[in-house]
Amino acid sequence: MMSSNINLLNTIVGAGTLAMPGAMSHFGVLWGALLIVWCGLTSAFGLYLQSRCARYLDRGTSSFFALSQITYPNAAVVFDAAIAIKCFGVGVSYMIIIGDLMPGVAEAFGSVDSGLPFLADRKFWITVFFLVFIIPLSFPKKLDSLKYTSIVALLSIGYLVILVVYHFGADEVPNNRDIRWVTWEGPTAALRSLPVMIFAYTCHQNIKDNSPASIVGVIGSSIGSAASIYVLVAITGYLTFGNEVKGNIVSMYPPSIASTIAKAAIVILVTFSIPLQIHPCRASIDAVLRWRPGSSRPSGGGTGSQPLLPSGGAAGGGALDSHGAPVVAMSELRFALITSVILVLSYFTALSVETLDTVLAYVGSTGSTAISFILPGLFYYKISDPDSIFHQRLTKEDDDAEYSADDNDDDEESAAVIGSGLLDSVASLGSVISGRGGRRRSKKWRWDLEHLETGLIRKMALGLSIYGACVMVVCLAMNALFSAHH
Repeated sequence: MMSSNINLLNTIVGAGTLAMPGAMSHFGVLWGALLIVWCGLTSAFGLYLQSRCARYLDRGTSSFFALSQITYPNAAVVFDAAIAIKCFGVGVSYMIIIGDLMPGVAEAFGSVDSGLPFLADRKFWITVFFLVFIIPLSFPKKLDSLKYTSIVALLSIGYLVILVVYHFGADEVPNNRDIRWVTWEGPTAALRSLPVMIFAYTCHQNIKDNSPASIVGVIGSSIGSAASIYVLVAITGYLTFGNEVKGNIVSMYPPSIASTIAKAAIVILVTFSIPLQIHPCRASIDAVLRWRPGSSRPSGGGTGSQPLLPSGGAAGGGALDSHGAPVVAMSELRFALITSVILVLSYFTALSVETLDTVLAYVGSTGSTAISFILPGLFYYKISDPDSIFHQRLTKEDDDAEYSADDNDDDEESAAVIGSGLLDSVASLGSVISGRGGRRRSKKWRWDLEHLETGLIRKMALGLSIYGACVMVVCLAMNALFSAHH
């Protein structure tokens, strides 16, 4: 349970933390905090729908890809495209973070007095890290050596939270600083910033199999912890700088030992995290390029639809990637070409876009809304259809399990009747029957939320998908129009 919490929390909390104070500045303290919590609740519901969907699949085969195969086979390409967009955007945001923070690190080591002005240029540092670290680390096919970055990530984020809260308490804040407590900047600015908060919770593509009871606990604790971190950083960071706060909160702190350590730690973290984004982005782009209408993503190199992945994993016993899709072998040339295109596009995008929140807004309004809201809602709505063969199979299994439990209860009750007096037995049996009937008539609250009717959850799932589609269209349009205007 603890391991699952840490892994999921590490997947959730990342670059979005740096942009949270800037996002709050457009909403004000009250509405910003409420929206951070709201985005956490909606993302948690999307995760919960995925855990409900997992009950319809064989143990060990639950994944985004497996769900798309048995609900909307052609939606597998949409999922792959969403993963590619999100991973590409995260990689670009990490390069922007390098460009934001390295001039501050260099300044702390005396670059201002060195007579080398290019050390204060963000483009110089992006180029250096791109050539020295990112390119060499992006081409190896196995990234086993980078799996320990998750530990560094949690330590870096923890240090970041301490730094932001410390500056809030220690820095002298001018009395005339402009702060929005209840009012907001306006609908345009707010809708442009909403996807940043949605992006900050996106982890749905990494959730694994688990029992309904434990997965609800994992979702609740990890999303709750992330929301607490985001609210704390957003409020303290925003109150420190007011409406002057930028998209990357750490870049605003003046040179000091504490802030330099934070900047350097985050730079190291994102540098080694970029290859971890290139890896799934490359696989997803390859799958999109291989996709043809009427066929699902090929497994192994063949084609054809795979209606339900067997217990052994991919068809034919092949390996599965981190999202549950069959690993497709790429030729060396194809591998090199796709990787090179991703790297070149990432590099030039990072050079041309100077603000972190701009990239996160685009990624949040496209890939994140699709992964967090639209696809989980549609998958559950389809797979839980009463006419669905998967729903009928699950219902039969639940009934069989209930009858089996009832039979065991009846055997125990019969033994109790035989071994006691007649009047006591009748009274005892009556109380047992009434107790069982009461349990069936009134469905009490359960932490695994199994007391909720499937029909109600289906309506809520459809509502989540519609909500995600609306967020995608409106927020993407706002960001596009605003960028074109400027």
